[in-house]
Amino acid sequence: MLKDIYESNKALFEDGVQTVLRAQENRYRSVNILKGNMVSNHRRESRGISARVGKDGLFGFASIAECSDEAAKKVLKAASENVNLLARHAGSTGIVLPPSYGTGLIPTNDDIVDAEQKRIIEVCRQLDDYIAQKYPNLESRSIYYSEDSQDRIIYSSDAYDGHLVTPRCYIYVSMGLKTKDGNPVDMFKALGGYGSFEDNFSDIEQYYPEIEKLYKKVKDKADGVYAEAGYKTVVLGGMMGGMLAHEAVGHTVEADLVMGGSVAGPSLGKRVASDLVNLVDFAHTFNGEVAPLPVYLDDEGIKAEDAVLIKDGILTGYMNSRETAEKYNMKPTGNVRGWSFADEPLIRMRNTCILPGENTVEELIESVEDGYYLIDSGNGQADLTGEFMFGVTCGYEIKNGKLGRALLDTTVSGVAFEMLKTVDMVSNEVEWSSSGFCGKKQQMAVGMGGPHMRCKIMIGGR
Repeated sequence: MLKDIYESNKALFEDGVQTVLRAQENRYRSVNILKGNMVSNHRRESRGISARVGKDGLFGFASIAECSDEAAKKVLKAASENVNLLARHAGSTGIVLPPSYGTGLIPTNDDIVDAEQKRIIEVCRQLDDYIAQKYPNLESRSIYYSEDSQDRIIYSSDAYDGHLVTPRCYIYVSMGLKTKDGNPVDMFKALGGYGSFEDNFSDIEQYYPEIEKLYKKVKDKADGVYAEAGYKTVVLGGMMGGMLAHEAVGHTVEADLVMGGSVAGPSLGKRVASDLVNLVDFAHTFNGEVAPLPVYLDDEGIKAEDAVLIKDGILTGYMNSRETAEKYNMKPTGNVRGWSFADEPLIRMRNTCILPGENTVEELIESVEDGYYLIDSGNGQADLTGEFMFGVTCGYEIKNGKLGRALLDTTVSGVAFEMLKTVDMVSNEVEWSSSGFCGKKQQMAVGMGGPHMRCKIMIGGR
């Protein structure tokens, strides 16, 4: 139906005006089981059409919560009226876009296969029953299923057209125990990933080994100790490296935030990390395989390509829209997306990752005499100076090159472009996460990842 809407309205695209018509559906599914009791059970969809019209460097945007010929006509007319209104009151034009870097059709990359809610609930209950029977000493446990799949069709006046589908679903497993002092400790694990429900959960037993690992970590943590505060040598796990790549570095090199004054502005072409650090925002393929959340076409009709951000420790580029790419004399690589049909697209990360090095994880740990192995982060924040603070929810002491006691929750902090200069060992494997959201003005599903890295960082204590 969406294609029919476009074909009947393409004639409404004005000559000489850069126009993108986007029809989009978002699907949401969730189930929450808390200690055997189902406390939420949701299904919903949102769908509609939006249009973005550019003229003389100014842009008008409009959206409507309908998918029909009449809706497409309305949003195209409204977006054109909005850009004309801006032209009358702006006082100056913006950055005039050149013709795009190609036209063509990007075919559908996948399909969203819906699962009955009954089936989702059955699998979640099976997993909860298994945990309850296997680990009866748990103080708390929860199972939370979440699906947020996007299906968008993009038609543009001077760029690529295409159909982009991004299905993803996860089951978040949380376990809790108490320390010897009676204080609660907990940890969670996200199971699943890109794909529809049956792609990920047709055999829930495949995840039982991951559940066992999670239980061991929670048990270790219940007997854990506080880290000694100070500037320490640490081995950051891949998930910690991924959080750093996204929060503390990635946002500073989004070109709209560079225009807003981020530290990456004056740092372009300069050293921001050791020569072992390479950072890339991957579009849809990593190491010959599909990236955690592949993007083949963005909401400006730009065919997605990898964006190289840091090469051998030197800041080499930004993530751009067509507009900022023209401003910074760079090539847009397909980084512009909106979360729902009603959201105006913004520059967003896709699969941001620090590239692997040459050492094994074991070699990194063995090289540390007195430090910490920091594995997982539950949250984090950073600002446009690159200053960051992340919570550490899973970690261990390293004493004489061997893992010691587990750590209770702590924090790490620093300035990304200074901390990355201390990286002196990088592991030869990458860990990925794609279960979270980026919250830049509107939420967005993103992938992030990295290898293990040995570096120095400020760690909090009790």
